[in-house]
Amino acid sequence: MSSQEKQSILIIYTGGTIGMVKDTADNSLKPLDFNHITEEIPELRKIAHELHWMSLDPVIDSSDVKPENWKLMAETVFKNYNKYDGFIILHGTDTMAYSASALSFHLQNLNKPVVFTGSQLPIGLVRTDGRENLISAIEIAAVKEKGRAMVPEVSVYFENKLLRGNRTTKYSADNFNAFISPNYPPLAESGVYLKFHRQNIYYPDTEKKLILNRKFNTSVGLLKIFPGISRDFVEPVLTNKKLKAIVLESFGAGNSTTESWFTKLLEKYIKEGGIVLNVTQCLAGSVEQGKYETSLALQQAGLIGGADITSEAALTKLMYLLGQDISKKEILIRLNQSIIGEIT
Repeated sequence: MSSQEKQSILIIYTGGTIGMVKDTADNSLKPLDFNHITEEIPELRKIAHELHWMSLDPVIDSSDVKPENWKLMAETVFKNYNKYDGFIILHGTDTMAYSASALSFHLQNLNKPVVFTGSQLPIGLVRTDGRENLISAIEIAAVKEKGRAMVPEVSVYFENKLLRGNRTTKYSADNFNAFISPNYPPLAESGVYLKFHRQNIYYPDTEKKLILNRKFNTSVGLLKIFPGISRDFVEPVLTNKKLKAIVLESFGAGNSTTESWFTKLLEKYIKEGGIVLNVTQCLAGSVEQGKYETSLALQQAGLIGGADITSEAALTKLMYLLGQDISKKEILIRLNQSIIGEIT
């Protein structure tokens, strides 16, 4: 089947800026009735593919997204998987990188595109970026080569680039180019033509069936190192019995304070069964524990180096692994492995 043949695409609206239009009565923004989407984007009438729309109930601002919302998104794709050739998830930008990362772990052996997109300006405004983002996302989701989806993974499309979902992070609240993938190249780029970088795309075994991983354990925390961090701040986190794992955002290549109280708290937390995944605060680069003296103590304390994983992917990967029926030893092994392309 070629990319020119008619494909069936399900577009799932979860909430966010892209689905807002201006109410002419009071100039306020209100959710769009997607039955009238072509009034806002008449170009959709020219798309040859079969488009189907649905909204999650209730729709939510992305700042309110919770793990149960990720599960609902994943279940929606799973339930409709055999009915459609591709899926678009319209989502607010603030937590899109978290949701895209989570769905990459929720949905494994994916052989169809699941493309997240949204906008910085509401779809009802003249200068909205949502129009191009949505149209290009549809075209990308519909492309097949020799009967197989061109990009069969969870991705994020924004401002001319298609990025692996679990490699993205939002870096700008003002620019249309809101997302970057600092440690992994684009899957595709949109210009006059759609240019796919096949060498960067993850192609699973077509013989394996789609797996929906429903169980995520949310007993995970995020601790960011900063100059002057105090014991009074850290200790309540590392002695919280409900926290099974922590993502530690360290400096540079995995460095932190060398204060003995800090490393002793980490050692105690790990000895009592906790897991600490060390990721860098830098947008680009990788954790290399032991490269500098300031990270050697962390390595000796038992922290796992997160390589070039993003904080968003680190959190959701831990939630996924903690939700599986596997030992701590197996979790530690898999943290050092790429499950779905989240680390190099």
